[in-house]
Amino acid sequence: MVSVTTQSEFEPSKSQNILSTIKLQHLNVRSNREGLIQLSGHLSIMGISGYLWITGANWIIKLPALIIYGFSLATMFAPLHECCHRTAFANNALNDFIAWWAGVLSGYNSTFYRRYHKWHHRYTQIEGKDPELEDPKPKNLQEYLAEISSYNWWLGKFKTHYRVATGKLQNCPYIKKDARDSVIRSTRLQLAVYGVAIAISLSFQQPWFITLWLLPLAVGQPILRFILLAEHTGCSNDNNPLTNTRTTLTWFPVKFMMWNMPYHAEHHLYPSIPFHALLQAHQELKEHLAVVDNSYLNVNRNIFKNLL
Repeated sequence: MVSVTTQSEFEPSKSQNILSTIKLQHLNVRSNREGLIQLSGHLSIMGISGYLWITGANWIIKLPALIIYGFSLATMFAPLHECCHRTAFANNALNDFIAWWAGVLSGYNSTFYRRYHKWHHRYTQIEGKDPELEDPKPKNLQEYLAEISSYNWWLGKFKTHYRVATGKLQNCPYIKKDARDSVIRSTRLQLAVYGVAIAISLSFQQPWFITLWLLPLAVGQPILRFILLAEHTGCSNDNNPLTNTRTTLTWFPVKFMMWNMPYHAEHHLYPSIPFHALLQAHQELKEHLAVVDNSYLNVNRNIFKNLL
């Protein structure tokens, strides 16, 4: 099944009309088939690496398996992100279902994130409006290490889940009054899933919650932080999508696990374009983009140098 997204609530930048209407309509075609193939591949990598992590005979097998498994858990953020745009699949109910469970695996809540992320697109890099800027970019080496280690992420997730679950949404203008109950209910349900998983582990006297989720996610998150830090760090603090967002030309495995999110400037220019069409969008837009880098290592090396 395919569907054409004619308009997204994550509106494309009003300052850019590079693509023609016909070209954009072609790129905007959503597909259940493309989404399910991508999701199946992601889950297969997770399943195989998780199996090797648990059953591996020695650490020569177990350690790389743990890293890959942890990264596959952390990068469930990518289908969460794509589904919150409702571009991963043609079916919106499927988008919402996969988004919620991808959030459970990656530590995010999709019902909250969808509204939070909508404001990020609307006010990208605008101080006081873009909610992502509530977590300031690193200004020194210590802050950079805290960010890359995922310490900030874990602390932020504990605080946010607690605040939302207890209904403390006063400082969340992106959560409208008519959405508050559903966001709170969704977050509480997600925390209940974690509670059930912990209870099962305890009842069988097995460390499953730690070995199958908590530890691998803690291993995978720093790699994801290394990637996500490149999206806007060092870009312009204004509403120009050609300069406030970075595209990073990385290798295929990263693009695959991140559902083509490295084509991030293209995504911010036209959020209605599904993940599977972003490579084609890049070919159409690359000559217009001001911030394109050839690797995440290079981006982080430059961030590190600037901090020094």
